[in-house]
Amino acid sequence: MQSPGAHLRSTEFHIAQLRALCRGRIVTVPTSPLIRVEGTEVVIPCSVSEYDGPREQNFEWEFWKESKFVRIVSTWDTTFTSEEYQKRVDSKEIKLRRNTNDAVELVIKNVQPADKGEYKCTTPSTDATVQGNYYATVDLKVIADGLKVNRCNTQSSASLRLSEGVSFELCCSASTHTSEHTHLHVTWQVKSGPSWREVLSLTHEGKFHSSPEYGERYHSGDVRFDAATNDTYWLSVSQALPVDEGAYRCLVSEWVKGTDGLWQKIQEKSVETASMVIQQTALDVVLITKNASVTERDSLDLTCNITTDRSGIFQAEVTWYFSESPSGTLSDAQVLLSWDRDSVVSDSAFVSLSRMDGNSYHLLVHDVDVENSGFYFCQATIWVPLHNRSWHKVAERTSAPVNVVVTALDPDYQVLLNASKAPKFSDDPTELECRITNAQNTEEGNIRFTVSWYYRPYIRSDDVVTDELLGTMDADWMLLVGDGSRQRAENGEIIFSKQTMDTFSLRIQWTSETDRGDYYCVISAWIRHRNNSWVKSKDVPSAPVSIFWATQDYKLTVEAVKLKSFFVAGHTFEMTCKVSSKNIKTPRYSVLITAEKPLTDQSNPSGTTRIISLNQDSVVRLEDWKDQARVDGVVLEKVQENEFRYRMYQTQISDAGLYRCVVTAWSPGGGGMWREAVNGLSNPIQIDFQNSGPVFNVSVHSDNLTIYQGELADLLCIITREGVPLEPEDMSFDVSWFAVRSFALDREPVFLASLDRTGIVTQARRNGSSDLSLERISPLEFRLRVHSSEDHDFGNHYCSVTPWVRSPTGVWQQEPEIKSKPIFLSVKMDVLNAFKYPLLIGTGLATLIGLLSCLIGYCSSHWCCKKEVQETRRERRRLMSMEMD
Repeated sequence: MQSPGAHLRSTEFHIAQLRALCRGRIVTVPTSPLIRVEGTEVVIPCSVSEYDGPREQNFEWEFWKESKFVRIVSTWDTTFTSEEYQKRVDSKEIKLRRNTNDAVELVIKNVQPADKGEYKCTTPSTDATVQGNYYATVDLKVIADGLKVNRCNTQSSASLRLSEGVSFELCCSASTHTSEHTHLHVTWQVKSGPSWREVLSLTHEGKFHSSPEYGERYHSGDVRFDAATNDTYWLSVSQALPVDEGAYRCLVSEWVKGTDGLWQKIQEKSVETASMVIQQTALDVVLITKNASVTERDSLDLTCNITTDRSGIFQAEVTWYFSESPSGTLSDAQVLLSWDRDSVVSDSAFVSLSRMDGNSYHLLVHDVDVENSGFYFCQATIWVPLHNRSWHKVAERTSAPVNVVVTALDPDYQVLLNASKAPKFSDDPTELECRITNAQNTEEGNIRFTVSWYYRPYIRSDDVVTDELLGTMDADWMLLVGDGSRQRAENGEIIFSKQTMDTFSLRIQWTSETDRGDYYCVISAWIRHRNNSWVKSKDVPSAPVSIFWATQDYKLTVEAVKLKSFFVAGHTFEMTCKVSSKNIKTPRYSVLITAEKPLTDQSNPSGTTRIISLNQDSVVRLEDWKDQARVDGVVLEKVQENEFRYRMYQTQISDAGLYRCVVTAWSPGGGGMWREAVNGLSNPIQIDFQNSGPVFNVSVHSDNLTIYQGELADLLCIITREGVPLEPEDMSFDVSWFAVRSFALDREPVFLASLDRTGIVTQARRNGSSDLSLERISPLEFRLRVHSSEDHDFGNHYCSVTPWVRSPTGVWQQEPEIKSKPIFLSVKMDVLNAFKYPLLIGTGLATLIGLLSCLIGYCSSHWCCKKEVQETRRERRRLMSMEMD
């Protein structure tokens, strides 16, 4: 019964706590009463919060005894402990354990009934002002130990040795007799390593709980927890597994419900019930064969024997595997057949599986072939039934592999290669025949022959030569052409064919010199397997056949002859090209006429011009002839098979130079095509004119080379004449203007405009706003004007002139092109004119906006902001009232 003083102190404590809830220090201990069992360890926590001062707080514990508190232990004062507790504190039977800066625990080992009572936890003040509560009390109640845990007497032995799959039961008894209403929490645990693992438990709230490891077996009924009426608790396992091996104990804890409604564990006891050893099921799998080496198309007979020490109800499952290597894993191996635990055999057309007796399983492979050579092994699995009608695998073994060799019936044959057609000259056809002879073991329908053609080129040196694959056939007689001969095969130049079952041919329609060399064929034998697939069995090559003929180098001679030794400008130039060749079979010729102009001719800086050509089919083509006025002025014709004639009508002085004949000899190639054999160059024929005409010069002039943007620039192209005087109507000019947009002439010239001798003006496309005009202002002066010039019109400007002079016969002759020296035109920006119009426009707009603002302000003040004041109207025509007197 609680004393009156304790009741008063508890009332004061609760009042202090209510005040502390508003503001100040709060000291917290567990809710009273705190029930513990005699002889156990008691831990009473105490913490403080909402305090000022240092983070680490000090604590003092006291015990109410005989109307006063007796000091037990302190965190900061070593002399705090009273004399009656000094011995227990020194022996560490009572100690103070700090958890954090603001929390400690009072630990009492081996608590006794004399330790029951009221305990007070006090925290010395470190606050600036006294606020809150500085102590808290808790009542400790010590009850007698009435919990008893024992192993059941019905259990025969503490050490059990069981076979895998056998059922077992374990039992323990637990009871309690205390003054308080307590509940028991019973847990079965197993230990097969360093720690205990939970199996099943019955909680203090009357609920069954299973660990994740045993959850599935618990729900299936294989592991059960039974509580009997005589305070006994049973663990039942219907099918023992290897994971069930270890020591078992029954762990019992006693729980009591506090005043706050929460359960507290007050003590715990355990007893080891048994040590379990689970013996795994012994299983031996042996493979027996009657014929480890069989001939193709025979049967393979294998037997798998199973031996086990298992008794009772079980089922065996057998699976046969095949692997190409003895070290192959089951994941890499091929499953042949399986016999499951329900005696269902998987289906296969060529493999059968039967059970000879209770422990023997017979595998029979029908009509074996070479692909069946390898390693065979079987795997056996023992299954036992569970309570939920499912099956559990207790043992699994795999036999050692047996090497089975299938001897193939290889066909025997020879290969003969001969040349039915051998070339004697280039472009002659070549035909080779590859024949199978002396064939044995070649059963029709099961044997198929294909051919591969190879070529070894002829090289005079000692270099190593690799064989080139021309073409091959697969098992389905599908032709696969080599990379080097694919294009010729697509063009029909190389033909692969199969004439009969034992004869293959290779034909080259037009044999070239690069085809000379050794040829051989390889005959491949293919055997059909039972799945209708074809597997190559044998390759037999033939002896090589040499394809070769002697050749001589091609020779070609070209002679150019000038038919007229002297002529003047305006006459016709004529020359012939005579061709002779050796060692070329039925040649044809193509002719090209070229002209080498003097280096002073600026129209062709390279020096050589291609004029006209005639190909081997006598088709004429103009090459680089650009004189549109004389498109029909050049003619090239074939006079004889080896003679060609070139004519150029109305020759001009610009036609002067060296003329040659470039001849190419062609020989017939494959598919009606022509193959280039050799090229030849003739001797040069010179055209030279005695120049007694006028000499022209050109220059560029401008009165103002520095202008401002928007001004007009005038450039004059002035032509001067020396020598023979000419009338203005006997001369005309092609004038072109160019500009180089740089100071150092390091860029490409840009075409500006041109004026031809007929008066037609051509201008280049321009991107800016400036414009150009070109005109002839005198017989020898041409003016270029740049209107509204811009900054991009600067640069070096020059003109190019091509004179035309009319001869006494009335024929216009083109003179060599001449160019003037450049002059630099500079375009500057006029700052005053550039800013004049923007300033005027800005001033005008500012004035207009100011006037508009004034007008808006005046109108707003006059009409919008005027107020009307209403005054009381007084009648002036009447007398004043008496009240106003």
